[in-house]
Amino acid sequence: MADYNLPEENRYSKDDEWIRLEDDRFVVGVTDYAQQQLGDVVFVELPDVGSRYEVGQAYGVIESVKAVSDLYSPISGEIVEVNGDLEEAPESVNEDCYGVGWLIKISPDDPSAGKALMDASAYLAYIDERSDD
Repeated sequence: MADYNLPEENRYSKDDEWIRLEDDRFVVGVTDYAQQQLGDVVFVELPDVGSRYEVGQAYGVIESVKAVSDLYSPISGEIVEVNGDLEEAPESVNEDCYGVGWLIKISPDDPSAGKALMDASAYLAYIDERSDD
């Protein structure tokens, strides 16, 4: 099994995205597992600030040399910021998916919504289950 960086303070979705609470909003990005599976990211399409999304609703697209994948909102809420730097430097997702490679910031409809997502150990078990297929 490959090694994945899965910070304990983050929560993880089954769509391979992470969230981290900062102040009263959640920062969202793709996990280290996802960026490794995608390969070199070459394009990221993000939503407009002010857009609203429900859990599981597609809000953007991430494209790599190997695949094009939809991005799905891990929580319901309003987009309050997008990482505009990814337009010029989409490879930041590969270089630092939990730092400069973040995707969006969401003001959640329910501040406790993150608790419904997996912690790092549960997400790692979820990755293992899928790779056994």
